[in-house]
Amino acid sequence: MSIGKRLTAEFFGTFWLVFGGCGSAVLAAAYPELGIGFAGVALAFGLTVVTMAYAVGHISGGHFNPAVTVGLCAGGRFPAKDVVPYIVAQVIGSIAAAAVLYVIASGKAGFDATAGFASNGYGEHSPNGYSLHAAIVAELVLTAFFLLVIHGSTDKRAPAGFGPLAIGLALTLIHLISIPVTNTSVNPARSTGVAIFQGTWALQQLWVFWLVPLIGGAVGGLIYRHLLESRD
Repeated sequence: MSIGKRLTAEFFGTFWLVFGGCGSAVLAAAYPELGIGFAGVALAFGLTVVTMAYAVGHISGGHFNPAVTVGLCAGGRFPAKDVVPYIVAQVIGSIAAAAVLYVIASGKAGFDATAGFASNGYGEHSPNGYSLHAAIVAELVLTAFFLLVIHGSTDKRAPAGFGPLAIGLALTLIHLISIPVTNTSVNPARSTGVAIFQGTWALQQLWVFWLVPLIGGAVGGLIYRHLLESRD
């Protein structure tokens, strides 16, 4: 498959993840009386990955996340020369999704993106007031385990065709755990798009949601590669 088609698939996959996941948080999480809440947002993020992994995963591998791209590279599943192009496509997809979401959300009176706009944060900007060190530990551990699930469920020894379900359910679980802590990143691209439109504190804290998930992804990939993967 050509690199152009693969990057296009990553763009659309990341767009759908951000639009579906962050869109559910911005538009539906606290909707009067019918709000979907944390559980609904967590499920929305998981469903975006399941649906797009089946839709375009056969084209690009279905990363939709710089931490996944780095983790798969560290795990020996992805060529280093394609890491940067993939990440660029993912970030552009995230920004495009956040822009569309902003246009929709701003159609309601009283909308204010600076109030949060589904951005990730710690300290006073954590949904439940968790500190920087709590955010770092949560994002590191959860991203590492996300990569373990991705490597394991797509291993040649795993049941064929079920990888997207396992990965989507893992992302749902990750959100159920960490929405109160950081609003859940484990994905630098997801964090970037909405942070740009939030425009203040989210951009100042964005470094955490790039650095820590990338490290966590690499750790997860290395653990699977050296401790769990079977070498014929």
